[in-house]
Amino acid sequence: MEPLPTTDAAPLSDDMIAQITQAVDAGFDAQTAFLADFVRIPSLRFEEGPAQDFMADALRKRGYSVDDWTIHLSDLEPLPGFGPIMGDFSRARSVVGTHQPQSVKGRSLILQGHLDVVPAGPTDMWETHPFDPVIRDGWMHGRGAGDMKSGTVAALFALDALAAAGLEPAARVHFQSVIEEESTGLGALSTLQRGYRADVAVLPEPSDFYINRAQIGVLWFRLAVRGRPVHVAVAGDGSNAIMASMDVIKALQGLEAKWNERAAADPVYGDVPHPLNFNAGKIKGGDWASSVPAWCDVDCRMGVLPGQDLEAAKAEIAACVADASRDHPFLSNNPPEVIWNGFQAEGYVLGEDADPALDVMRSAYQSVFGAEEALQESKMTALTDTRFYGLYYGIPSFCIGPRAQNIHGFDERVELESVRQLTKLLALFIAEWCGVNPRQG
Repeated sequence: MEPLPTTDAAPLSDDMIAQITQAVDAGFDAQTAFLADFVRIPSLRFEEGPAQDFMADALRKRGYSVDDWTIHLSDLEPLPGFGPIMGDFSRARSVVGTHQPQSVKGRSLILQGHLDVVPAGPTDMWETHPFDPVIRDGWMHGRGAGDMKSGTVAALFALDALAAAGLEPAARVHFQSVIEEESTGLGALSTLQRGYRADVAVLPEPSDFYINRAQIGVLWFRLAVRGRPVHVAVAGDGSNAIMASMDVIKALQGLEAKWNERAAADPVYGDVPHPLNFNAGKIKGGDWASSVPAWCDVDCRMGVLPGQDLEAAKAEIAACVADASRDHPFLSNNPPEVIWNGFQAEGYVLGEDADPALDVMRSAYQSVFGAEEALQESKMTALTDTRFYGLYYGIPSFCIGPRAQNIHGFDERVELESVRQLTKLLALFIAEWCGVNPRQG
């Protein structure tokens, strides 16, 4: 792998650090209001258009060169990391705002945030409405406030703080607003297909300021179980697809346990208890309470280790389903279909090629949190878009983000003081990684 380029930029002076951090403080009320407006937009899967409009408008108002395009699956299907889409993807868009400096002194940067959010579930089970953000005890509550709209907004306002301090990054910066991070990652993949590159990519996902050194891979699949309907009065004459699906789920739980036994010997995840999780996350089935259900679809997720061959993993899952069906009183003659319907994601381990960027982040971290504080690392049992950059395009990529709670759950929230700290951290990282020029105009 090519070494990262050196920089001609001078180290940040104490006065410059103070100017930048003070600019973050001065703009934080506006940043909080902007975040609240962003969270109000329910950017659920296949409904992200208004949120992309919001971000594209914000980038244009700031003078960035904005590329806003519709994603075509045919462009992405041949690329590594592609995952299949089930649903209407015809309105899917990516948005990139690019800063080009007056003169180049430093190293280029991608700042990427995703604006897609997971479903909120029954809104009456939230303390407050998920898309009506509320600030209470220093935390902003709302779906997407933590994962990851606060991080995206922090990156944008970090750039704003540099401008307010009379500075511009002295290298190219791509600010990327993507979708599909929660489902396939195709939004990030589309930016790479479009040709966007940089010396490093930083994704401000919620991490409580830990660097995610490693992440697992993920496979999504659907179990399509088919039964034989009869009136419930003679239920024994039919075959209940919902009940049969439970037997297959139990078998997949056994496969999960087997894979975690293997993981205990993994060189990366061997010290992480139970890193691989199976989840039966969504179920639909049947047509009538008094009819034995003829069908049941179960959407599932299974984690895989970094380096684990995805095709081999898929074959193991398919074999597990087949084995569970072989001696089943009904499924032996009607085995479920396994449909691959989302993530086809390999795990990713951050390599030594990222060390120069991490050194800069460590310096920025100590400027924000104190010289005695050390930047910590962790290993995720989930995944992020960083894999595309690091695995397939040779771009070191890592996450660092604010303190959030209940992401993907009820009453998701983000600590606003951590968002302020993240904004300072990113602003100082950008200034030192990219270098700075005096801002013109």
